[in-house]
Formats: sequence, structure tokens, C-alpha cells
Amino acid sequence: MGVLREALSLLTAEGLVQSAPQLGFRVRSLSLADLRELTDARSEIETLVLRRAISEGGLDWESDVLAMHHRLERTPQAAEGDAERLSDAWVAAHAAFHAALLSGCRNSRLRVMAGSLRDSAELYRRWSVPLGGARRDIAGEHLEMLQAVLARDADRAAGALEAHIRHTSRVLIESGASEIEGDVSES
Repeated sequence: MGVLREALSLLTAEGLVQSAPQLGFRVRSLSLADLRELTDARSEIETLVLRRAISEGGLDWESDVLAMHHRLERTPQAAEGDAERLSDAWVAAHAAFHAALLSGCRNSRLRVMAGSLRDSAELYRRWSVPLGGARRDIAGEHLEMLQAVLARDADRAAGALEAHIRHTSRVLIESGASEIEGDVSES
């Protein structure tokens, strides 16, 4: 029981589980309001961390970003036999690329915050794949981020990252996302 309580406490701290007094725990509900707040927070924090990574990261950081991009580029995106589901290998490579982008930032608290927000967005990201895959050049988005980082162009890199983050929200909102917790009346 102690291990289970600790796991639930960690999931609650990550915002993935909600605690209800005297009722226990439940998985966090999805909503357009939460999606918008999460997207705004990610855009603000991740672009700040990326800007700092560009100014503080050295040659080893650049090399890591390039290597993680290469791995991502070479990993099949779709799950075998299911084009509407991301492969586990691609999800891992995608997370590693984004972590590498931010790893040049020396402030570990900012990196942890950015990673936590990114993890919180994973369910929304996976949900958006079948809704917007045909309209998205995700490989091109990652290449644009890589090129901007290697050019040490913080404004271009931050803009590309923000557009990349916001695309998922836009896909879900434009699709109507009627399955999201009755919150679709917002514009």
C-alpha cells in the first residue's frame, strides 16, 4: 500500500491524477480550458528554456541535439499496423529530441518544469494524431527547430517551438473535440 500511495502522490504532483477527499483518486479530466492553460504554460516556459539553452549551451549540447534529431528522423512515426497511433519508439525519440533542445539551459528547475508540462501534454498530443496528421509536416517542424538552434537564432527557434506546441491544441479545438469534458462551448 505504501508504494501505491507514493505512486499516486507523484501522479497527483504531476497533475495526471486528482485527489478527491474521502473518495480517493481519479485520472485528470480533459478539457479545452485545461488544454489552453497547458499550452500557454508550455509555450511560455519551453521557449524561455530554449532561449537560455541557445545562449548557454556549448558544442556538446549542439551535438546532442543533432544526434537526437537524427534518431527521431530515422524512427518510424506510426505504430506498425496502425497509422493513427504513434509508435512507442517514435514517442521516446520525440521526447529525447525535445529534452535535448532544452538541455543546454543551465537552470535545472526550469528544465524540470518544462519537462513536467511536456509530460502533462502527452495525452492531448496522442489524441490529436488521428485528427491532424495529414495536415502536419512534423518532420519539417523538427528540422526547422534544429536549423534555428544550430544557427543560434533564438527568436526563430522559439517561434518554431511555440508553433509546434500550439499545433496540437489547434488540431483538437478545430476538430470540435466534442469528447473533451463538455467544454467545447469556449472559442
